[in-house]
Amino acid sequence: MMKKSWDGFKPLYIKKFGTRGKFVIWVVDGNYVRTYIDEEFTNYGQHYRFKSIPKNEFWLDHEANEGEANYFIDSMLVVNRLMAKGVSHKKAVEAADRVERRERHKSKVFRRFVHWIFNSRKVPKEVYKKLLQEFKGIKVWLVNGELVRDIFYIDFSEGGHDKVYSFIPEREIWIDDNLASKERKFVLLHELHERNLMNKGIKYPLAHKDSSNIEYFARHNPKKFKKIILNELKMMRSFSKIYL
Repeated sequence: MMKKSWDGFKPLYIKKFGTRGKFVIWVVDGNYVRTYIDEEFTNYGQHYRFKSIPKNEFWLDHEANEGEANYFIDSMLVVNRLMAKGVSHKKAVEAADRVERRERHKSKVFRRFVHWIFNSRKVPKEVYKKLLQEFKGIKVWLVNGELVRDIFYIDFSEGGHDKVYSFIPEREIWIDDNLASKERKFVLLHELHERNLMNKGIKYPLAHKDSSNIEYFARHNPKKFKKIILNELKMMRSFSKIYL
């Protein structure tokens, strides 16, 4: 079964994942959602976070690790139930994170690294999958997103850098391996721009908003991507080639 997105041409719904109570769970094209519907869409979403999602549907990005699907679904169920009762998004997410964290702590992945969590401050080597790029000492790593969510931060998604997340070493940018390879350059642009702004003293909320705007523009104007990212590299006084 395939549904059609709003433009009537591009398939948005890839496949039906299943149902949970009254909710139909769809695997969707996350790249399409981020490009044409909502650039803030992450590994999953439901109506009270993304108004474009129908009330009776949960969406899972098709790039997301299938082993994490039940964590995401449980989180959406909690957020949806609480926000339907008038609970704020912040408090609903906090409650959902507690549920999700409890479930993740039962996993083999978590148990494998539980000793490290309480006895080391170093990032486990298993977090790093591949060095994608290096700009004048700024390393861009493809990382194991599931492991990052298990042992560091449940809501890690798409990417991040050292100016936002204390667990990311200095002068590093992380790209989630759940992200489609064709999207990596846009997320890298977002993270570079955000990091540059924060280096200038701009606070995260404003830096993130401005970076989302630039990412959105680049997704819709791919021919201008090279010029845009070169401006970011000039801000870093770097002229490295882009290999992503």
